[in-house]
Amino acid sequence: MNEPIVIIGAGQAGVRAAETLRKLGCDAPVVMYGDEAYPPYQRPPLSKKFLAGELEEDRLFLQGEAFYDRNNIDFIPGARVLEIDPAAHQVTVHGRGAPLTYGKLLLATGCRSRPLPVPGADDPRFETLRTIADVNRIREKIGLCERPVIIGGGYIGLEVAAVLRGMGKAVTVLEAQDRLLGRVTSPDVAEFFRKLHHGHGVDIRLQAKVVRIETEGDMPAIMLEDGSEIAADFVLIAIGATANDELAKQAGLPCQDGIVVDTLCRAAPDIYAAGDCTRFPLPRYGRTVRLESVQNANDQARAAAHSMLGEGEPYNALPWFWSDQYDVKFQIAGLSDGYHTLTVDGDPDAGSFSVSYYQDGKLIAVDAINAARAHMMARKMLA
Repeated sequence: MNEPIVIIGAGQAGVRAAETLRKLGCDAPVVMYGDEAYPPYQRPPLSKKFLAGELEEDRLFLQGEAFYDRNNIDFIPGARVLEIDPAAHQVTVHGRGAPLTYGKLLLATGCRSRPLPVPGADDPRFETLRTIADVNRIREKIGLCERPVIIGGGYIGLEVAAVLRGMGKAVTVLEAQDRLLGRVTSPDVAEFFRKLHHGHGVDIRLQAKVVRIETEGDMPAIMLEDGSEIAADFVLIAIGATANDELAKQAGLPCQDGIVVDTLCRAAPDIYAAGDCTRFPLPRYGRTVRLESVQNANDQARAAAHSMLGEGEPYNALPWFWSDQYDVKFQIAGLSDGYHTLTVDGDPDAGSFSVSYYQDGKLIAVDAINAARAHMMARKMLA
């Protein structure tokens, strides 16, 4: 391969793909474009230890500068890719002259925070949490606030709530659904986390649908569908994420809440995709999925690297996830949506238990709460 392999996206998937290409003996030039000023870094600690000030910025980085030099990876930060031309095998980057011709292209563009579609939610004082820059801004603001409101009761919202309670803030979490973590777990586990946060002093409001935010004055007022009003001196919007698939759409690639790829991570001839931006078939569950997880970013990026070199095999990795809230470690193996029955092992009141999910009698997922052994056993059984 004489033309360079171009990677658009410098997150977990981008760096793992570049790393794997070199480990497989690929000697073609590798160019990796990142749209942030930072080298590839871990995102999970952003809403946990990094936000809490327990982890220094340089410890987030996945590799040191020497890694890119040693492996002849041309990493270009702060780069905005404007266009992909699949027919010409070219990418155009803002401010970098003529288009670059590629031999293979990997899209690892990740995802971004989903906006709240109500009047007033676009006020620049409100925050989302996705990047180092986001956390740095949030840190400045929370030092001055006492009554933060988090809109969204998913992973990010609850992790940030735990950190802010640790700082002594009077935290309110607004969740539009009738339970927390509605997209990822069962009512049993959701109720455990509601009690956990309530016990730590978080004001959890379920079925709290925001209809508008009044932004005049120093303190925004969040208006709910039931007519109630909540004052906040800091607002974090954490209602999920959407795939960064605009470049792919402009290039005519198939997209459906993510860049659609086959089992070899291929979106089009010589174009591949991996990580949070990708919708892919997962044979073990018999459907297509888009996953936002470190596990998938790492495993799918490695699979894409093999495919780019003609050594690919169908991608069928077992999904797993985790979340840290207070002194609780929540670990998930598999995908539980669509389960028919479940069993609980252990005592939720004691703070250590696991929930196994079954579909037509077949184990499809296990949630483990402060039960590391149950999580590892589940991963082995499901695999």
